[in-house]
Amino acid sequence: MRILALGGSGGMGRFAVETSMSFDNVSEIIVADINAEEAMKFADSMNEKVSGIGLDVTDIDALKEQMDKADVVLNTVGPFFKYGPPILEAALDSNCHYLDINDDWEPTIEMLQFHEKAESNLKTAILGIGASPGLTNMLGAAAIEELDEVETLYTGWTMDGAAPEEESSQSGINAAMVHAVQQMTGTVQIHEGGKSKMVRPLKKIEVNFPGFKKFKPRIFGHPEAITFPHHFKSIKNSINLAHGSGFGVLKWIMRLVDWKIFSVERAAGVVQNLSSSIRKDLEDQSKESGLDLKNNNSLEPPSIYALAIGSKEGKKVSCGATFNTNELISMGEATGIPLACGLKLLVDGKIQKKGVFAPEGAINPNEFFKELHNISDLLDVSDGEIISIFRSWM
Repeated sequence: MRILALGGSGGMGRFAVETSMSFDNVSEIIVADINAEEAMKFADSMNEKVSGIGLDVTDIDALKEQMDKADVVLNTVGPFFKYGPPILEAALDSNCHYLDINDDWEPTIEMLQFHEKAESNLKTAILGIGASPGLTNMLGAAAIEELDEVETLYTGWTMDGAAPEEESSQSGINAAMVHAVQQMTGTVQIHEGGKSKMVRPLKKIEVNFPGFKKFKPRIFGHPEAITFPHHFKSIKNSINLAHGSGFGVLKWIMRLVDWKIFSVERAAGVVQNLSSSIRKDLEDQSKESGLDLKNNNSLEPPSIYALAIGSKEGKKVSCGATFNTNELISMGEATGIPLACGLKLLVDGKIQKKGVFAPEGAINPNEFFKELHNISDLLDVSDGEIISIFRSWM
């Protein structure tokens, strides 16, 4: 299949391209970026399947011209509240399958409305197949499989180590940082008591994760809170959570945005500079920087997790799932490689559903994690398990 990788030379997309170019069922990858020189430079560093072009995704005619030549669109162009819906619509108009790393809950609601169009076109669109959303969704699906019925679903992750990629075609304020500020200010949507509800972010929620000490992460606006009740109708409560050592500072920065002293962009710049400074300090001390997704120390919150609460054999139970990595990994790796895994499952015919879905709505979690292990060295399987499951009843 021919792949159009929008933003494919960016901090996230480059890891998806580098992983995908070795797939047997991928014949060509066109890396498209607004910075043509960077797209071609990056493509030249890949194998013969990869080429680079300049493309402005806001030029719909030019976008569709490239999509008409492709079978699958990989979209890593953010922010998704701006670019997600029109790019998905254009992909479906061009009769393409579609996968992205959409991490905004607002456009997720809008993009799910394209389900019937995709279904009638016999096309599959997967929204948010990165780290969070993505890995968190697959962990949630794995935890849900352990229960007879699920009522509450939490997804969560650590903010420690999260910083923009140093190597990227993007300049200026990183879209991921703008996104983070937006999801920690104003109000965000969660699912509570069987209904959608708008709440202030950063409120603490107590989590009782089997095998771990109780901890109190904070509400963080994200698609998982929207998509799990969309795909699993028994879910009454669905919230995405984040934890980390820097929330004291972050909370004050977000208050300045809510008080209209800082703009979203200015706050994003401050957060980006803080993240980069922390990374530089670690490098100066000869310490590794990155996301530690292998922390399963029972005295600390899991680094990335999902917790399903519901019933099994008539009893109230809970089941948690965590993801084990070999070493510290970057945001780009944690996001781009799961996107490539989703593409691998699609081109190999292992995603059969047609329509628009979050990962948990169309992908078997066991197949996903097995494939992720096959195509990358992200997973630590030294204990024989690809992911770790923690059950309250055992």
